[in-house]
Parts: sequence; structure tokens; C-alpha cells
Amino acid sequence: MAVIHRTTLEPTKLELLTGWLPTRPWYHGGPGAPELAKAGGFRLDDPKGEVGIEFMVVRDGSGEGPVSYLVPLTYRAAPLDGADAALVGTAEHGVLGRRWIYDACHDPVAVAELAALVEGRAEPQAQSVSHTPDREVSRALAGEGPVPAEFPAVEDGEEHTELTAADGTVLRVLRTLHPAQDGAPQAEPGAAGHVAGAWDAPDGARVQGLMVLLLTPPPAP
Repeated sequence: MAVIHRTTLEPTKLELLTGWLPTRPWYHGGPGAPELAKAGGFRLDDPKGEVGIEFMVVRDGSGEGPVSYLVPLTYRAAPLDGADAALVGTAEHGVLGRRWIYDACHDPVAVAELAALVEGRAEPQAQSVSHTPDREVSRALAGEGPVPAEFPAVEDGEEHTELTAADGTVLRVLRTLHPAQDGAPQAEPGAAGHVAGAWDAPDGARVQGLMVLLLTPPPAP
């Protein structure tokens, strides 16, 4: 399970994201720099123990109203081949040394574990506590699967990022998060599975909502 080191990271994650988020098509902040605060999230374990995987929720107060964004990140000890365009930045970790930080939607290790989470083969971990499952994260899958492990095609939209497998299956990462109206997240009609999680609202209340949808192609006629 993930080990959380109580140490420094320079620059911090929020400092890196302040420069990176405005370059994303799904970012809807104001004309100035983002005003970011950590609002929640969870982690997944790399089975080989080499890549840190975090699904981070950040709240931005720079626009007309606060917006919560889902920002999956991976932390690596060396650059990821072919992923220069997905690099958020580098930072110095007080224990582990230099880390290369990527948009996890482009990192095959993170994508495989996200698919495993939807399928029920991976257990979400607490964001800031070592060796502790995150009980606020839920998942569902219609049928028995399996869910593809590789989603090589990645496309950013104005509200989400779509990861597409060779068979047409899509993992839709919802970048702009919205609390479930009744407090109990429900997948959109037609979705074959989903992941939901919790984060802090601007007023301090803990809210829950959808984070990822699994969409499967229609059966061949």
C-alpha cells in the first residue's frame, strides 16, 4: 500500500498546478492566475511500487465562482518515455529526490490501475495516510467485465478527458466536479461503470460526486 512521506516538495503540487492548469482546455478560471486550494482526493497503488498515483481534487477561486477540478497525477523517479506533452513539472522530494510529475491520464501505469479500480481489482487508498483504504471512494461495474487495461488514445475536452481503448471502451475522467444532488452519486444513463469520491466544498462541507465514467461501445448489429 502507498507510503506517505511527511516531508517537503519543492515546488509544491499547487505551485506546479498554478502554471499548468491554465494550459488545459477544461480549465475555466479567471483571467489571472489560479487561486488553488487542496480539496480532497485519493491514491492508487502501483503493483510494482515504482510510480506514485494520486487523484487530486483542487479548488480554484479565481473565476466568477469556485470550481473543483479532478487532477490525476503520477510521480516518477525518471522521465516517462514519449510523455513530454503530459509533464506537469519536476519537483524535489525531501526523501525521494527529484520527481517527474505527469498528468496521469497519459501514464499507462495509472490508467491500468484506474481500470482495475472500476473493475474492483484495485483498492483506493487514503490521500494523506499510509496503508489506509479510502472508504469514501466507491465504484460500480455493470456485468462482470473485464475492463481493458490499456487506453492509448487520450483526448481533452471542455469538461472531461476521454481515454479510449482499442475496442472502443472509454474511461471518461470528469475534470470539473459537481456534488451529487442527493448526496448519493449515480452514474449517468448508459454508463457501464463509474468511480465516485468525496471532496471539501467551499463552505467546508464534505460532498460526494462522480469522478470517472466507464462507457462501452454498442454491440455490433
